[in-house]
Parts: sequence; structure tokens; C-alpha cells
Amino acid sequence: MLIHQINLNSNKGLRLHCVHSSLTDHKRESIFFREAFGVSAKIVKKILVVDDEADTRIFLINLLNASGFNAITANNKADGFKKAITEHPSVIILNMMMPGKSGIHLYQNLKQDKVLRHIPVIMLSNLDKDTFLRCQNVYGYRHCEAYELTDTFMEKPLETEDLLTTVQDLSTLEHG
Repeated sequence: MLIHQINLNSNKGLRLHCVHSSLTDHKRESIFFREAFGVSAKIVKKILVVDDEADTRIFLINLLNASGFNAITANNKADGFKKAITEHPSVIILNMMMPGKSGIHLYQNLKQDKVLRHIPVIMLSNLDKDTFLRCQNVYGYRHCEAYELTDTFMEKPLETEDLLTTVQDLSTLEHG
């Protein structure tokens, strides 16, 4: 499903959010709105943020929404998996080191699911990538292949421009 945002070409900035079942419907209705009402259409990509730290979630929600994305959040593995299924995000930003069932487990579950495996994932960690990979033995993930499959790994604290560029690039990829 696609969501698009319609903005009037005036100072009033009317916004209309519509849900479509296919890209063909989106193109047809975008052309209709442009011709009939002189408005421009822009696809708004959903980004799922899964992080147990409230400060990080709030920061990312504000950053992504201010940058034209539709940020949705989850604070644990179970909620993150449910929202990935129901919300169909274009990209998932995932904290790898969460209490209980960690982001590593969620990443593995996402990549094993036939529908969700194609969604690009940005893995976040307070550790640099090399240290994170070396520490996998401490957490009992010796046989975890998730690291080799990751779309992107980013270290906290995040560089906002790098994150936004990465989200933009990954959200434009075609995934089934």
C-alpha cells in the first residue's frame, strides 16, 4: 500500500492523506488531483523505528517527520514485528541492543519472513561495527548470520545527514 500527501499550491497548505492498494491507482489519482485541482502529489514513505530508548525514538520521529517521512515506532521486538506486518514500512530502523529479545532476534525474524524479508533494515548500535561483531560471542550469537545480511549498520550517536541520506536511498529501492 502507498500513502501520498496532497498539498495545495497556496499558502493554506491543505493536506490530504490517501491510502492506495497499487502504484497504478496512485498514479491515476495523482494525475486526477493535479489536473482537477492544481495540486502536487508526493509519496510519503513509512519508516518504522524500533528502539527501547524513548529519547532516541522521539529524536528519530521528529527528524524523520520533519524530513517528509511518516515515522512510526515500537519499543520492543514483539511490537516491532507486529508493526512491520501491519504498517508495511519502506525502511526499518532497528536498535540492535535492546533488553529481553534483542534487535538481533527481530532482524532474524524479519529476514526469515517471506513478506518482510525485502524491507531494508538500518541497524543501530552504541558499539562500532567491529566491536559489535566481536561481542556477538558474549551475547550467544556465534552462529548468527544477521550481520552479513544487514542493509546498513550505523553507530550511535547518529549523524543526521548520513541517516537521512541512507533512509532516502533505501526507501526508494524496489522491494517485494
